[in-house]
Amino acid sequence: MAIEILRSRSNVGGRVAPIELFFDLVYVFAITQLSHLLLKHLDLQGVGLTLILALAVWWAWMYTAWSTNYLQPDHPGMRFTLVGVMVGGLVMAAALPDAFGEHALWFAGGYVMIQVGRTIAVTVLSRGTALQAVFIRVLVWLLLSAVLWIAGALVGGTAQVLLWLAALAVEYAAPAIGYPTPFMPRSVTTDWTIDGSHMAERCQLFVIIALGESVLVTGATLAGHDFNAGAVAAFVVSFLGSVALWWVYFDRTAEAAAEAIADSDDPGRLGRSAYTYIHIPMVLGIIVSAVGDELVIAHPGGHTSLATALTVLGGPALFLVGHAMFKRAVFGYVPVNRVAAVAALAALGLLALVAPPLVISTAGMLVVWAVAIWDSVLFRRLQVAA
Repeated sequence: MAIEILRSRSNVGGRVAPIELFFDLVYVFAITQLSHLLLKHLDLQGVGLTLILALAVWWAWMYTAWSTNYLQPDHPGMRFTLVGVMVGGLVMAAALPDAFGEHALWFAGGYVMIQVGRTIAVTVLSRGTALQAVFIRVLVWLLLSAVLWIAGALVGGTAQVLLWLAALAVEYAAPAIGYPTPFMPRSVTTDWTIDGSHMAERCQLFVIIALGESVLVTGATLAGHDFNAGAVAAFVVSFLGSVALWWVYFDRTAEAAAEAIADSDDPGRLGRSAYTYIHIPMVLGIIVSAVGDELVIAHPGGHTSLATALTVLGGPALFLVGHAMFKRAVFGYVPVNRVAAVAALAALGLLALVAPPLVISTAGMLVVWAVAIWDSVLFRRLQVAA
Protein backbone atom coordinates (compact mmCIF):
# COMPACT_ATOMS: atom_id res chain seq x y z
CA MET A 1 0.00 0.00 0.00
CA ALA A 2 1.33 3.43 -0.95
CA ILE A 3 2.25 5.72 1.94
CA GLU A 4 0.53 9.11 1.97
CA ILE A 5 2.99 11.99 1.90
CA LEU A 6 1.21 14.02 4.59
CA ARG A 7 1.79 12.90 8.15
CA SER A 8 -1.32 11.53 9.82
CA ARG A 9 -2.75 13.64 12.63
CA SER A 10 -4.03 10.58 14.49
CA ASN A 11 -2.43 9.43 17.72
CA VAL A 12 -0.57 6.72 15.85
CA GLY A 13 0.61 9.22 13.23
CA GLY A 14 2.24 11.38 15.90
CA ARG A 15 4.94 8.85 16.77
CA VAL A 16 8.56 9.52 16.00
CA ALA A 17 9.65 7.26 13.13
CA PRO A 18 12.83 5.12 13.28
CA ILE A 19 14.34 7.11 10.39
CA GLU A 20 14.03 10.25 12.51
CA LEU A 21 15.93 8.58 15.35
CA PHE A 22 18.57 7.44 12.87
CA PHE A 23 18.83 11.00 11.57
CA ASP A 24 19.41 12.28 15.12
CA LEU A 25 22.65 10.30 15.40
CA VAL A 26 24.38 12.92 13.26
CA TYR A 27 23.60 15.50 15.92
CA VAL A 28 25.15 13.45 18.69
CA PHE A 29 28.40 13.98 16.78
CA ALA A 30 27.62 17.66 16.16
CA ILE A 31 26.94 18.40 19.85
CA THR A 32 30.18 16.65 20.83
CA GLN A 33 32.08 18.76 18.30
CA LEU A 34 30.54 21.95 19.68
CA SER A 35 31.39 21.16 23.30
CA HIS A 36 34.99 20.29 22.39
CA LEU A 37 35.29 23.47 20.35
CA LEU A 38 34.04 25.59 23.25
CA LEU A 39 36.41 23.82 25.65
CA LYS A 40 39.40 24.66 23.44
CA HIS A 41 38.40 28.31 22.99
CA LEU A 42 37.13 29.49 26.37
CA ASP A 43 37.50 33.20 25.71
CA LEU A 44 35.04 35.85 24.55
CA GLN A 45 35.85 35.35 20.89
CA GLY A 46 35.67 31.57 21.15
CA VAL A 47 32.29 31.72 22.90
CA GLY A 48 30.90 34.03 20.23
CA LEU A 49 32.10 31.90 17.32
CA THR A 50 30.88 28.70 18.95
CA LEU A 51 27.48 30.33 19.48
CA ILE A 52 27.22 31.14 15.77
CA LEU A 53 27.92 27.51 14.89
CA ALA A 54 25.57 26.15 17.58
CA LEU A 55 22.71 28.30 16.28
CA ALA A 56 23.31 26.96 12.77
CA VAL A 57 23.36 23.34 14.00
CA TRP A 58 20.12 23.84 15.93
CA TRP A 59 18.43 25.51 12.96
CA ALA A 60 19.39 22.71 10.58
CA TRP A 61 17.97 20.11 12.97
CA MET A 62 14.85 22.12 13.79
CA TYR A 63 13.84 22.79 10.19
CA THR A 64 14.14 19.07 9.52
CA ALA A 65 11.92 18.37 12.55
CA TRP A 66 9.29 20.72 11.12
CA SER A 67 9.53 18.98 7.75
CA THR A 68 8.99 15.50 9.21
CA ASN A 69 6.15 16.91 11.28
CA TYR A 70 4.34 17.94 8.12
CA LEU A 71 5.33 15.06 5.86
CA GLN A 72 5.44 11.34 6.54
CA PRO A 73 9.09 10.40 7.23
CA ASP A 74 8.47 6.80 6.15
CA HIS A 75 7.46 7.93 2.67
CA PRO A 76 10.25 6.81 0.26
CA GLY A 77 10.80 10.39 -0.92
CA MET A 78 11.21 11.63 2.64
CA ARG A 79 13.50 8.74 3.58
CA PHE A 80 15.87 9.56 0.74
CA THR A 81 15.64 13.24 1.67
CA LEU A 82 16.61 12.50 5.27
CA VAL A 83 19.52 10.32 4.19
CA GLY A 84 20.78 13.17 2.01
CA VAL A 85 20.37 15.59 4.90
CA MET A 86 22.38 13.22 7.09
CA VAL A 87 25.27 13.35 4.61
CA GLY A 88 25.19 17.16 4.70
CA GLY A 89 24.95 17.06 8.49
CA LEU A 90 28.02 14.84 8.81
CA VAL A 91 30.02 17.16 6.56
CA MET A 92 28.84 20.17 8.55
CA ALA A 93 29.64 18.52 11.90
CA ALA A 94 33.06 17.29 10.75
CA ALA A 95 33.96 20.83 9.63
CA LEU A 96 32.91 22.46 12.91
CA PRO A 97 36.34 22.63 14.62
CA ASP A 98 37.80 24.71 11.78
CA ALA A 99 34.64 26.32 10.43
CA PHE A 100 36.23 29.75 10.76
CA GLY A 101 39.40 28.55 9.08
CA GLU A 102 40.27 26.28 6.19
CA HIS A 103 37.06 24.23 6.50
CA ALA A 104 34.71 27.23 6.25
CA LEU A 105 33.44 26.30 2.80
CA TRP A 106 32.86 22.70 3.85
CA PHE A 107 30.78 23.84 6.83
CA ALA A 108 28.80 26.37 4.80
CA GLY A 109 28.34 23.91 1.95
CA GLY A 110 27.09 21.19 4.27
CA TYR A 111 24.72 23.58 5.99
CA VAL A 112 23.34 25.00 2.73
CA MET A 113 22.97 21.47 1.36
CA ILE A 114 20.81 20.60 4.36
CA GLN A 115 18.64 23.70 4.37
CA VAL A 116 18.16 24.33 0.67
CA GLY A 117 18.31 20.71 -0.52
CA ARG A 118 15.77 19.51 2.04
CA THR A 119 13.42 22.43 1.38
CA ILE A 120 13.50 21.87 -2.39
CA ALA A 121 12.71 18.19 -1.81
CA VAL A 122 9.76 18.82 0.53
CA THR A 123 8.43 21.55 -1.76
CA VAL A 124 8.31 19.03 -4.62
CA LEU A 125 6.95 16.23 -2.44
CA SER A 126 4.15 18.44 -1.09
CA ARG A 127 2.87 19.48 -4.53
CA GLY A 128 -0.90 19.58 -4.69
CA THR A 129 -1.26 20.33 -0.96
CA ALA A 130 -1.76 23.58 0.92
CA LEU A 131 1.64 23.04 2.57
CA GLN A 132 3.54 23.65 -0.65
CA ALA A 133 2.98 27.40 -0.33
CA VAL A 134 4.53 27.31 3.15
CA PHE A 135 7.62 25.52 1.84
CA ILE A 136 7.97 27.91 -1.12
CA ARG A 137 8.15 30.86 1.28
CA VAL A 138 10.73 29.06 3.41
CA LEU A 139 12.80 28.20 0.32
CA VAL A 140 12.96 31.83 -0.80
CA TRP A 141 14.37 32.92 2.56
CA LEU A 142 16.83 30.03 2.77
CA LEU A 143 18.14 30.80 -0.71
CA LEU A 144 18.76 34.37 0.42
CA SER A 145 20.68 33.23 3.49
CA ALA A 146 22.57 30.61 1.45
CA VAL A 147 24.25 33.41 -0.53
CA LEU A 148 25.46 34.91 2.75
CA TRP A 149 26.76 31.57 4.08
CA ILE A 150 28.74 30.78 0.94
CA ALA A 151 30.01 34.35 0.52
CA GLY A 152 31.21 34.40 4.11
CA ALA A 153 33.07 31.12 3.67
CA LEU A 154 34.79 32.45 0.55
CA VAL A 155 35.98 35.77 1.99
CA GLY A 156 37.04 34.59 5.47
CA GLY A 157 38.18 36.74 8.37
CA THR A 158 36.00 39.36 10.01
CA ALA A 159 33.82 39.57 6.90
CA GLN A 160 33.01 35.87 7.29
CA VAL A 161 31.76 36.42 10.83
CA LEU A 162 29.64 39.40 9.80
CA LEU A 163 28.14 37.61 6.79
CA TRP A 164 27.35 34.50 8.82
CA LEU A 165 25.74 36.64 11.51
CA ALA A 166 23.65 38.26 8.77
CA ALA A 167 22.68 34.81 7.46
CA LEU A 168 21.54 33.75 10.93
CA ALA A 169 19.61 37.00 11.35
CA VAL A 170 17.78 36.35 8.08
CA GLU A 171 16.91 32.77 8.99
CA TYR A 172 15.93 33.42 12.59
CA ALA A 173 13.82 36.47 11.73
CA ALA A 174 11.92 34.75 8.93
CA PRO A 175 9.52 32.63 11.05
CA ALA A 176 8.90 35.54 13.44
CA ILE A 177 7.76 37.84 10.62
CA GLY A 178 5.85 35.22 8.65
CA TYR A 179 8.22 34.67 5.70
CA PRO A 180 7.10 37.70 3.65
CA THR A 181 7.57 36.71 0.01
CA PRO A 182 6.86 38.61 -3.22
CA PHE A 183 3.51 37.78 -4.82
CA MET A 184 2.47 35.67 -1.81
CA PRO A 185 0.55 36.61 1.35
CA ARG A 186 2.51 36.58 4.59
CA SER A 187 2.36 33.25 6.40
CA VAL A 188 0.63 33.06 9.79
CA THR A 189 1.02 30.42 12.46
CA THR A 190 -2.47 29.06 11.82
CA ASP A 191 -1.13 27.99 8.40
CA TRP A 192 1.40 25.78 10.18
CA THR A 193 -0.81 22.78 10.89
CA ILE A 194 1.74 20.86 12.92
CA ASP A 195 1.25 17.78 15.08
CA GLY A 196 1.92 19.29 18.50
CA SER A 197 2.68 16.03 20.27
CA HIS A 198 5.22 15.05 17.61
CA MET A 199 6.94 18.45 17.79
CA ALA A 200 7.17 18.18 21.58
CA GLU A 201 8.64 14.68 21.40
CA ARG A 202 11.21 15.67 18.79
CA CYS A 203 12.49 18.52 20.96
CA GLN A 204 12.50 16.27 24.01
CA LEU A 205 14.72 13.87 22.10
CA PHE A 206 17.14 16.66 21.23
CA VAL A 207 17.39 17.53 24.92
CA ILE A 208 18.19 13.86 25.54
CA ILE A 209 20.90 14.05 22.85
CA ALA A 210 22.48 17.04 24.61
CA LEU A 211 22.25 15.39 28.03
CA GLY A 212 23.64 12.15 26.61
CA GLU A 213 26.62 14.02 25.22
CA SER A 214 27.13 15.55 28.68
CA VAL A 215 27.22 12.10 30.26
CA LEU A 216 29.64 10.83 27.59
CA VAL A 217 31.95 13.80 28.14
CA THR A 218 32.13 13.24 31.90
CA GLY A 219 32.82 9.53 31.45
CA ALA A 220 35.48 10.12 28.81
CA THR A 221 37.16 12.81 30.93
CA LEU A 222 37.33 10.52 33.95
CA ALA A 223 38.71 7.71 31.78
CA GLY A 224 41.50 10.04 30.63
CA HIS A 225 42.61 10.97 34.15
CA ASP A 226 43.77 9.19 37.26
CA PHE A 227 40.96 7.67 39.29
CA ASN A 228 41.83 9.69 42.37
CA ALA A 229 39.29 10.72 44.98
CA GLY A 230 38.88 14.25 43.67
CA ALA A 231 38.29 13.22 40.06
CA VAL A 232 35.81 10.48 41.01
CA ALA A 233 33.94 12.86 43.32
CA ALA A 234 33.77 15.46 40.53
CA PHE A 235 32.50 12.80 38.14
CA VAL A 236 29.71 11.83 40.55
CA VAL A 237 28.73 15.47 41.08
CA SER A 238 28.71 16.09 37.32
CA PHE A 239 26.52 13.06 36.68
CA LEU A 240 24.09 14.11 39.42
CA GLY A 241 23.99 17.56 37.85
CA SER A 242 22.97 16.04 34.50
CA VAL A 243 20.29 14.01 36.25
CA ALA A 244 19.01 17.18 37.92
CA LEU A 245 18.71 18.97 34.56
CA TRP A 246 16.87 15.95 33.17
CA TRP A 247 14.55 15.93 36.19
CA VAL A 248 13.66 19.61 35.87
CA TYR A 249 12.79 19.20 32.19
CA PHE A 250 11.11 15.80 32.11
CA ASP A 251 9.59 15.11 35.53
CA ARG A 252 6.45 17.26 35.10
CA THR A 253 6.86 19.93 32.47
CA ALA A 254 7.66 17.95 29.30
CA GLU A 255 4.52 15.82 29.31
CA ALA A 256 2.25 18.68 30.39
CA ALA A 257 3.67 20.93 27.68
CA ALA A 258 3.20 18.21 25.06
CA GLU A 259 -0.45 17.95 26.05
CA ALA A 260 -0.82 21.74 25.95
CA ILE A 261 0.54 22.10 22.41
CA ALA A 262 -1.45 19.08 21.21
CA ASP A 263 -4.67 20.64 22.55
CA SER A 264 -3.86 24.18 21.40
CA ASP A 265 -6.04 25.98 18.84
CA ASP A 266 -2.83 27.37 17.32
CA PRO A 267 -0.10 24.72 17.74
CA GLY A 268 2.04 26.48 15.14
CA ARG A 269 2.40 29.48 17.45
CA LEU A 270 3.59 27.34 20.37
CA GLY A 271 5.78 25.29 18.04
CA ARG A 272 7.50 28.47 16.91
CA SER A 273 7.91 30.11 20.31
CA ALA A 274 8.20 27.41 22.96
CA TYR A 275 10.03 24.81 20.91
CA THR A 276 11.78 26.44 17.94
CA TYR A 277 13.16 29.50 19.73
CA ILE A 278 12.96 28.96 23.49
CA HIS A 279 14.60 25.53 23.51
CA ILE A 280 17.82 27.19 22.35
CA PRO A 281 18.99 28.48 25.77
CA MET A 282 18.16 25.13 27.37
CA VAL A 283 20.26 23.19 24.86
CA LEU A 284 23.09 25.73 25.08
CA GLY A 285 22.94 25.53 28.87
CA ILE A 286 23.45 21.76 28.75
CA ILE A 287 26.42 22.12 26.39
CA VAL A 288 28.04 24.78 28.58
CA SER A 289 27.42 22.63 31.68
CA ALA A 290 29.18 19.69 29.99
CA VAL A 291 32.23 21.88 29.37
CA GLY A 292 32.21 22.94 33.02
CA ASP A 293 31.96 19.30 34.12
CA GLU A 294 35.00 18.41 32.03
CA LEU A 295 37.02 21.24 33.56
CA VAL A 296 36.10 20.25 37.12
CA ILE A 297 36.87 16.54 36.62
CA ALA A 298 40.26 17.46 35.17
CA HIS A 299 41.06 19.91 38.00
CA PRO A 300 38.75 19.36 41.02
CA GLY A 301 41.03 21.11 43.51
CA GLY A 302 42.99 24.32 43.69
CA HIS A 303 41.98 27.73 42.39
CA THR A 304 38.70 28.10 40.49
CA SER A 305 39.39 29.86 37.21
CA LEU A 306 36.97 32.36 35.71
CA ALA A 307 36.25 29.96 32.81
CA THR A 308 35.42 27.12 35.21
CA ALA A 309 33.14 29.29 37.34
CA LEU A 310 31.28 30.69 34.33
CA THR A 311 30.68 27.29 32.75
CA VAL A 312 29.86 25.39 35.95
CA LEU A 313 27.39 28.04 37.17
CA GLY A 314 26.45 29.71 33.89
CA GLY A 315 25.41 26.49 32.16
CA PRO A 316 22.69 25.56 34.68
CA ALA A 317 21.64 29.22 34.94
CA LEU A 318 21.19 29.44 31.16
CA PHE A 319 19.20 26.20 31.19
CA LEU A 320 16.92 27.44 33.98
CA VAL A 321 16.36 30.79 32.26
CA GLY A 322 15.33 28.92 29.13
CA HIS A 323 13.07 26.60 31.11
CA ALA A 324 11.39 29.56 32.81
CA MET A 325 10.77 31.12 29.39
CA PHE A 326 9.40 27.79 28.18
CA LYS A 327 6.91 27.60 31.04
CA ARG A 328 5.94 31.21 30.43
CA ALA A 329 5.25 30.52 26.74
CA VAL A 330 3.26 27.31 27.35
CA PHE A 331 1.54 27.88 30.70
CA GLY A 332 1.55 31.65 31.03
CA TYR A 333 3.67 32.13 34.15
CA VAL A 334 7.30 32.31 35.27
CA PRO A 335 8.06 29.92 38.17
CA VAL A 336 9.53 31.78 41.12
CA ASN A 337 11.86 28.89 41.94
CA ARG A 338 13.64 29.32 38.59
CA VAL A 339 14.22 32.99 39.33
CA ALA A 340 15.48 32.19 42.83
CA ALA A 341 17.76 29.45 41.50
CA VAL A 342 19.34 31.71 38.87
CA ALA A 343 19.95 34.33 41.56
CA ALA A 344 21.53 31.69 43.80
CA LEU A 345 23.82 30.50 40.98
CA ALA A 346 24.89 34.09 40.37
CA ALA A 347 25.63 34.55 44.07
CA LEU A 348 27.76 31.41 44.06
CA GLY A 349 30.10 33.30 41.76
CA LEU A 350 31.43 35.03 44.88
CA LEU A 351 32.17 31.64 46.44
CA ALA A 352 34.28 30.82 43.39
CA LEU A 353 36.77 33.45 44.54
CA VAL A 354 37.80 31.31 47.50
CA ALA A 355 36.48 27.76 46.94
CA PRO A 356 37.91 25.01 44.67
CA PRO A 357 36.06 23.87 41.52
CA LEU A 358 34.61 20.73 43.13
CA VAL A 359 32.90 22.81 45.83
CA ILE A 360 31.47 25.22 43.25
CA SER A 361 30.24 22.34 41.10
CA THR A 362 28.61 20.64 44.09
CA ALA A 363 26.87 23.84 45.16
CA GLY A 364 25.57 24.46 41.63
CA MET A 365 24.30 20.89 41.38
CA LEU A 366 22.42 21.26 44.69
CA VAL A 367 20.73 24.44 43.45
CA VAL A 368 19.35 22.63 40.38
CA TRP A 369 18.23 19.72 42.54
CA ALA A 370 16.44 22.16 44.82
CA VAL A 371 14.39 23.31 41.80
CA ALA A 372 13.57 19.70 40.87
CA ILE A 373 12.50 18.82 44.43
CA TRP A 374 10.49 22.04 44.74
CA ASP A 375 8.61 21.14 41.55
CA SER A 376 7.83 17.63 42.79
CA VAL A 377 6.63 18.78 46.21
CA LEU A 378 4.48 21.52 44.71
CA PHE A 379 2.92 19.07 42.25
CA ARG A 380 2.00 16.64 45.00
CA ARG A 381 0.46 19.43 47.09
CA LEU A 382 -1.64 20.55 44.12
CA GLN A 383 -2.79 16.96 43.59
CA VAL A 384 -3.81 16.67 47.24
CA ALA A 385 -5.63 20.01 47.12
CA ALA A 386 -7.51 18.91 44.00
